[in-house]
Amino acid sequence: MKISKLLITFLTFCFLCLNANELVQGKPIKKKIVYLVSDINIPFWNIMAKGIEKGTDLLGYDFEILDAQNSAKKELENTIKAIKDEVSGIIVSPTNSSACVTILKLAKEANIPVVISDIGTDGGEYVSYISSNNKNGAYKIGKLLTNKMIEKGFSNKKVGIIAISQKRLNGQERTIGFIKALDESNIVNANLKQLVTWTQEETYNYTKEMLTNYPDLNAIWIQTSSIYKGALKAINESQRKDEILLVTFDAEPEFLNLIPKEIIIASGMQQPYLMGKTALIQLDSHLNGINVKKNLQLPILIISAKNIEKKLPIIKLNVLGIEK
Repeated sequence: MKISKLLITFLTFCFLCLNANELVQGKPIKKKIVYLVSDINIPFWNIMAKGIEKGTDLLGYDFEILDAQNSAKKELENTIKAIKDEVSGIIVSPTNSSACVTILKLAKEANIPVVISDIGTDGGEYVSYISSNNKNGAYKIGKLLTNKMIEKGFSNKKVGIIAISQKRLNGQERTIGFIKALDESNIVNANLKQLVTWTQEETYNYTKEMLTNYPDLNAIWIQTSSIYKGALKAINESQRKDEILLVTFDAEPEFLNLIPKEIIIASGMQQPYLMGKTALIQLDSHLNGINVKKNLQLPILIISAKNIEKKLPIIKLNVLGIEK
């Protein structure tokens, strides 16, 4: 009995000493994870952040979002801030794949583990890379589109692409997969325009330009979802809405109504909420000494009027981040 009391007293003393030592050194007792994000105002990243935050609450981490506002300079400042704060780990969705190399280099020097959630990197060391199978998802949305074009009997088969940055690994993979699907059906890629400002106005102008320059255009694919209204506006104004099929990538809440009506024919939907949760699980496992997979690819949901009702529960949670 005496031995047990002595042991308990000794362990309690050790615990208090360790905590006191942490406080003396100015280190927080509670662990903290930071999410470095390219632009939190884009719904996709906002939903991913929700997935991460939900898990940090359950796992007992402090959590902070550092928004780069689509600026590489701001992103670097946020990285330096996270390092100065001595965070336990970083989850990053970088502005582009080349910028991620610098983030990984600085984090490695500070001995802070990093998990990449989407976009990718051109090099550097990281714990895990969570991505969607962009190439396969884009290929499948391309096949769905080409089949629809053939079904409608369009004789002049041309498609315009409004793309995310092709400096991003995910952008490159989407283009490669989609073009492969077009080639297999002998359908021509008329033009590719890369988003710079990511605004409805920019998308409107790109779409209007394509419709003007290519009278034989029959479809437009936008490699993201948040700027879809610009494309729809241009299509409707052209008086060619019955001739132009619109397909997208990712999703907005309005798609739950637009896809069944085939105003948007289909969308390849990533699962950002699930990606955020998965990124956190990988980082937490690493911090607890558990081996994790270096690369994890989550499936992309190919959603059209034919299957949207069946897939609605998974779309609401994993794609749109609607928790109830």
